[in-house]
Amino acid sequence: MPDRVRVFAPATASNLGPGFDVLGLALERPGDLVEAEICDEPGVEIVEVSGADSLNTNPRENVVGIAAAAAIERLPVAGRGVRLWLHKQMPLGSGLGSSAASSVGGAVAVNALFGGALSADDLVACALRGEAAASGTAHADNVAPSVMGGIVLIRASDPLDLIRLPVPDALRVVLVHPHAQVLTAEARRLVAERRFTIGQAVANLGNVAALVAALHTGDLALLGRSIQDALVEPVRAPLVPAFAEVKQAALDAGALGCSISGSGPSVLAFAESDALADAVADVMEAAFESAGLESDRYVGPVNTAGARVLA
Repeated sequence: MPDRVRVFAPATASNLGPGFDVLGLALERPGDLVEAEICDEPGVEIVEVSGADSLNTNPRENVVGIAAAAAIERLPVAGRGVRLWLHKQMPLGSGLGSSAASSVGGAVAVNALFGGALSADDLVACALRGEAAASGTAHADNVAPSVMGGIVLIRASDPLDLIRLPVPDALRVVLVHPHAQVLTAEARRLVAERRFTIGQAVANLGNVAALVAALHTGDLALLGRSIQDALVEPVRAPLVPAFAEVKQAALDAGALGCSISGSGPSVLAFAESDALADAVADVMEAAFESAGLESDRYVGPVNTAGARVLA
């Protein structure tokens, strides 16, 4: 077993339009880096957090420490503990699964240090402890793809039932993050307080089913038609500056579909080639700029590897 490891845990996009809390995918970048080493004192110590001044090093409050402690509980550690270094490489409150990536990094690092006995489901369960502390609920649509890579369907959370869906070769992801922040807990509160009609629920059920079918058949046109959300997007759209303009610009440029990534403010779009993905990202950034917001773009294929120990 190694005495020290370095883990990359990727950012994620969740919901994918209609799949609130049940669909998510892993991005090639950005992602968090977690370094960990074994120590002779039991428990978890966070030595340093870089890249996020608002996060502290209390292992009972920082999600990387919470998830690491959950992994230690499941492993034969023989009275030993871990020291952690968290290097945040994405903004907080971004819709990129920031807390999930940190949680996953902590769990995967501990597992690698102590023999790697935990399954993907075990790692997701450990990381969910951190995610629940950050957002108030243990939703796996960010954590699961960060661990497993690819596009993941969460059929059930208790007990966990995770399904890795096919990723069409031509599918490209466009993620544009405006320099703004949406707090996940607040965005979830708005949804929890809303009451929906049976017609809205039926519309989303049809789109989730069609989206899954599109991934299995590689039908990207059907995938695009399925990126419609009658439930959550209308509630959260006011939290995302210039969302309507950004979405329309993406669709006008040829995006297959477009919606809010997670709680926002990042906006997710899909395209069927690298060139089209870059063109869609250009117009989305321009739309945010017209609203007075700088933004960052992440364009590329779905990350099918998930979290990994770096050489």
